[in-house]
Amino acid sequence: MLFEVQNVATRFSAPISFSLDAGEVLTVFGASGSGKSQMLRALADLSPHEGAVFLEGINQATLRPEQWRRKVGYVPAESGWWADLVGAHFHTRPPADWLAALSLPPELLDAPVERLSSGERQRLAVLRALTIEPRVLLLDEPTANLDDLNAQALTALVLNYVQSHQAAAVWVSHNRDERSRLGARSIEMPSGSTPLPAQGTPA
Repeated sequence: MLFEVQNVATRFSAPISFSLDAGEVLTVFGASGSGKSQMLRALADLSPHEGAVFLEGINQATLRPEQWRRKVGYVPAESGWWADLVGAHFHTRPPADWLAALSLPPELLDAPVERLSSGERQRLAVLRALTIEPRVLLLDEPTANLDDLNAQALTALVLNYVQSHQAAAVWVSHNRDERSRLGARSIEMPSGSTPLPAQGTPA
C-alpha cells in the first residue's frame, strides 16, 4: 500500500478514509463547502486534523512537515509565487518534454511572474510539484482555468508521471468528463461535517 488515509477530518470536513496503491489516481468531488480543499491540506500536513495518514507505512505524524511535503506534493487551486522570476520557484528545471507537452515555451521560466496568465500559473504549479518527484500528488482542481486541449494535456502528463514513477494522485475535480478521463476510482466528499474544536480551544 502506497498511501493510506484513516478517518481524516478537519474543522470543515467530515471524516474520510481511502487507500491508494502505486499507479493509482483517486478523483474526489462533492458540493461546494464540503471541505475538499481542507481535506487536501490535511493530507499535506498543512492544516490541523484528526485521523491518520500513512505513506508506505510511515505515519505522517512521525515526520517534520517539510519532510512530508517533499514526498506528498500539494498543488492548491491558487498557487503561491514569492519571487519575481518564474524559474526561481523551481527546485530543478522541468524537462523540455514536460514543458512542450503543456505548450509552455522554455523561455517562460526566465519571465517575470506578473506576466503569467492564470492558465500558465496552473500548469507551471503542477510542473513545480512534479520536479520534486513526489510519491503522492494532491491536486486541487488543477485544470479549472484551462481550455479543454490544455486540460487534457495536463491530465495526460500527470497520468504518465503516476505510471512511470509508480506514484499516486488525489485529484479534486467537479468535471465529470475529466473524472472519466482520469478513470480508476472516484469518491464523493461527505458533507455535513461535525466541526472539530478550534486550535487552542478546549474540546
